[in-house]
Amino acid sequence: MFNPRAIAGGRWPVLTHVGRVSGRTYRTPLDAHSVDGGYLFVLVYGSGSDWVQNVLAAGGARLRIEGREVDLAAPRLVGEAEAFRSLSDDVARPPRLLRITEFLRMDLVAD
Repeated sequence: MFNPRAIAGGRWPVLTHVGRVSGRTYRTPLDAHSVDGGYLFVLVYGSGSDWVQNVLAAGGARLRIEGREVDLAAPRLVGEAEAFRSLSDDVARPPRLLRITEFLRMDLVAD
């Protein structure tokens, strides 16, 4: 659960994406990890989550992180081995008991 004030204040990364059925714009606070050429998202609730399906269907999204906005494209599901190789050593891995095996990776769109 995220505090709406923390989201509005820019404390958490927020992914803006469009609903694949409704066409509505959604803002989802997530834990985004910078990786070479893009960002990696831990799929705590799996790849069937609405926000993941929206991003995959749209082919991208916009991320507000550290006071700036970045466009992301080429969303793809990656496995644990690839995800862990791309994360820096100082990023905590999800606990094994959560059994998270899927991650979403997206590339930065060049300006």
